[in-house]
Amino acid sequence: MATTNIAGQRRQELIAGYSFVAPALLVLLVFLFIPMFFTLWMSFRDWSGITPPTESNGVGLQWYGRLLVQDNVRRTDFFNAFKNTFYYALGVVPTQTILALLLAVIANQQLLRFKGFFRTTFYFPSITSSVAIGLIFLWIYQSGGILNQVIRALNPAYRNISWMNDPSGILHTLFALFGMTIRNAPPWLTQPQILGLTPWQWLSGPSVTMTALMMLVVWTTAGTMMLVFLAALQDIPRPLYEAASVDGATGLQQFFSITVPMLRPTIFFVVTLGLIGTFQVFDQMFVMTSGGPAGTTISLAYLIYRAGFNDSQMGLASAISVLLFLIIFSATLLQRRIFSDRAVA
Repeated sequence: MATTNIAGQRRQELIAGYSFVAPALLVLLVFLFIPMFFTLWMSFRDWSGITPPTESNGVGLQWYGRLLVQDNVRRTDFFNAFKNTFYYALGVVPTQTILALLLAVIANQQLLRFKGFFRTTFYFPSITSSVAIGLIFLWIYQSGGILNQVIRALNPAYRNISWMNDPSGILHTLFALFGMTIRNAPPWLTQPQILGLTPWQWLSGPSVTMTALMMLVVWTTAGTMMLVFLAALQDIPRPLYEAASVDGATGLQQFFSITVPMLRPTIFFVVTLGLIGTFQVFDQMFVMTSGGPAGTTISLAYLIYRAGFNDSQMGLASAISVLLFLIIFSATLLQRRIFSDRAVA
């Protein structure tokens, strides 16, 4: 009898547990897993997005072949978007992480007055509409905008930079200072094609316009990462700093010997979030540049939008989406393998 009662109680607990998680599982199923499998299925079909999906034709691996293997415009566009997104992530993630950590350390100081004001001020850009911020920065970046005026005030000989219409790569500009341009670059940099682009194109660096977008994004996202760091900083025991002060450690020594090691799991978490977010960037490119100039701000997410909604090739857009997922997943695993042991230590 006792065994029967225990089994019945466990069954009731199991039913109750599944009842509690059922709504969340239903939401994940409807809005996450079903769209994922639908996207994967559509990546093997030729669908315009207008007709019913059941009327689409199967094309096998055709889209993946055009994006990864065959020499054509689609392949060049895909790897150009990948290059832009890679440089974007390479510039944004480290910068926003370092800036967020510094802001969190400043906002966590015990002697700082008006802490609430500063924390709110640092975080405010993160909750502001990205469209509104994009329009404001368009005004700042224009030829006669406030940024050029400030720089001209500091240096009267300054020449206006067309921040939102300059496709010049940062690294190409740096090479030009040493006298190397595409005209006198060695043949091995300009002739062979590597994944649809020449080595010279791969080594362009982010364009001036992309760099301007990166500055905008760092300003808007650092506040969110700051809150994560701030919560982690408040969990570090104060006696550690007091003991270090007694031993004669300076503030800088305490930062690198106590703060940074204690924040390793948080740094890993922030970098992971930043990496995922930067590879999925879309709204700034859509609002401010539409992928220009000369395709230097086309991201992988923007390429998905253009293929699906401008070119009515939802099958191609789905294939790019699947490849983007694999890129983010692989980058996250690689980052975890490199940094997780240190982060957990």
